[in-house]
Amino acid sequence: MQQSLFAVTLVVPDYDDAISFYTQTLSFTLLQDVDLGDGKRWVRVAPPGSGNGSLLLARADGPSQIAAVGNQTGGRVSFFLQTDDFDRDHTAMTTAGVHFEEAPRHEPYGTVAVWRDPFGNRWDLIQFA
Repeated sequence: MQQSLFAVTLVVPDYDDAISFYTQTLSFTLLQDVDLGDGKRWVRVAPPGSGNGSLLLARADGPSQIAAVGNQTGGRVSFFLQTDDFDRDHTAMTTAGVHFEEAPRHEPYGTVAVWRDPFGNRWDLIQFA
C-alpha cells in the first residue's frame, strides 16, 4: 500500500484574497480553481517545488467557520513551510511584507521562524539541519 497526504484544508475569509496572498506574495502555484456552484470553489495551492502536498483553500461558511479563520489549531503553529535555503526565503518573504513574529532561531532540528499569513494562521518557515 502507498499513501500520501494530498491536501490540508485552510479556512479563509475569501478565495481571491487567499489566492492572491499565496500565489503573489509567497509564489505558490495555483493548482486548481474549480467553480462548484453556489459560491463554492475547489481551490488548491502548493509551494514551489512541492511534491504532492497542497493547501485546499476553503471559504468560511457560517459563524463557526468564520470564527475558526486564523485559529484552526487554537493558536498553535498550524503549518510548516520547509525550505532548502532559509536565508533566501526569509529575506524574500520579509521583503514581500510577510509578518514574522520572531527573529530566526537555531534549534537542534534546524533553523526556524514563526510567521503569520494575513488571515492569522501561524506558520513555521523551517530548514532542517
